[in-house]
Amino acid sequence: MSAKRFPRCGVATPHYLASAAGLATLARGGNAVDAAVASNLALGVVAPYFCGYGGDLFAIVWDGELHGYLGSGRSPAAASIDAVRADVDTDVDIDGGTTDDTDRDRMPALGPHTVTVPGAIAGWFDLLDRWGSRSFGELAELAIRFARDGFELTERGAQSIEWSCLLYEGFDVLLEAYRGLHAGDVLRQPELAAAIELLARDGPAAYYEGPIADAIEASTSGTLTAGDLAAHEGRWARPLVARYRDLEIAELPPPTQGVTALEALRILDGCVLPVDGVERHHLLIEALKLALADRDEHVTDPDAMRVHAGELLDDRWIDRLRATIDPRLAKAPEAGLAQLGGTAYLCFADADGLLVSLIQSNFLAFGSGVRVPAWGINLNNRGSSFSLDPARVNALAPSKLPMHTLIPAMGLRDGAPQLVFGTMGADAQAQVQVQLLARIVDDGADPQDALDGARWRIDPGTWRIRAEPGFGADWFEALTGRGHALDRAGWGDPDMGHAHAIARTSSGYAVATDRRAEGAALGL
Repeated sequence: MSAKRFPRCGVATPHYLASAAGLATLARGGNAVDAAVASNLALGVVAPYFCGYGGDLFAIVWDGELHGYLGSGRSPAAASIDAVRADVDTDVDIDGGTTDDTDRDRMPALGPHTVTVPGAIAGWFDLLDRWGSRSFGELAELAIRFARDGFELTERGAQSIEWSCLLYEGFDVLLEAYRGLHAGDVLRQPELAAAIELLARDGPAAYYEGPIADAIEASTSGTLTAGDLAAHEGRWARPLVARYRDLEIAELPPPTQGVTALEALRILDGCVLPVDGVERHHLLIEALKLALADRDEHVTDPDAMRVHAGELLDDRWIDRLRATIDPRLAKAPEAGLAQLGGTAYLCFADADGLLVSLIQSNFLAFGSGVRVPAWGINLNNRGSSFSLDPARVNALAPSKLPMHTLIPAMGLRDGAPQLVFGTMGADAQAQVQVQLLARIVDDGADPQDALDGARWRIDPGTWRIRAEPGFGADWFEALTGRGHALDRAGWGDPDMGHAHAIARTSSGYAVATDRRAEGAALGL
């Protein structure tokens, strides 16, 4: 019986057309970074309810060493809490209902005040400048074709658009582009095709200093200015690394919540994790609650942090948190702020060992609801993660980076990468990563089996837990008996994340994709 053969290159994304764009790039001799950019350019066209040309980008790249890229933008230079309060009714929530007093320090979920400088475009060019072997124009060919000629919507894609449109009543320019689409319809976006062609011709300056910048300023009524865009710079950063069992897990530093995943993993690394059951999930939940509470207390623009990431991962800090866990009873830290989310995670590997873990996002669905109609670009609402409480570390301020939920990750053993992984899902990202690693590392599960397993998600605003089918009635009853507040979720709920992974084997790569999305895990 012959040994199983694994591909020597791999691609996994949440949409099959984006995966096809990445694989086509690899087949033509491009490397993993080329494939990542080609896939992401296509994904912003075929899944605009997850990510796109008005969003942010984060990546970890392995080329023999770990490299981190932070591609998020800042708040406007003129941003202020008083200006938002004066201009926006912050007492109305995203569904049109009236919020309670505890929510009145939240930013609005949508609208021009939530738009921060988009970092994705600079990110694509920065990654290509460092590792690319193909031009932006060549890598954008399929994205341009999908935008100009259109692509047929699947049932799931049309449903995602329909659900997303429900959030944007009153944003008529955006709704005109997407409302009323059904499965089998062809979505054409000629204005976006023109924007991508302009980027291919003139580079990122067309976006941050040229005609697109002027159009963004006009579309936000000057809330985000051309000057804000011109000041943007992506940032290279050393990933944070912490041990979990025999793996070293690499995450990005603040302003991302990468430290949140590492805190939870460090807490759990000092515990004996029971087999998959009530005792295990109780420990995972309690560790994640502590890490999420620390996130909301401490994580923001690193220049504004009062407690830095290294302190949150220090042995004494972790030991103190671990000692507070009662193995039999749930505890509720001070409630934090639940984060909205959409997002798309992608991962890539090539035959030369170049690996890419990349995540890109509008934040919530199409983003802020502000659309730049001349260029077909939907602007992010990442600024909605700020607080309007000036005492909070993540309070809105001029030219400030908001706390980001986006966390691409890698796992290394003895200094060599073994696993590229991540997920969409806002608050769920660190939670899904921890659940996946427990299955892959502690149980020895195949990455695809780990992705297919049932998941739960904690809401940091209430500490309630929603769990997918797959956990039995006895599981719900036992966790409820330990003091956890649980709700049942339907299978495939996007709030549980769309995760993907590539694992290195002795003969190639095992590539896995989440069946909760309409993605594809492809290799050659």
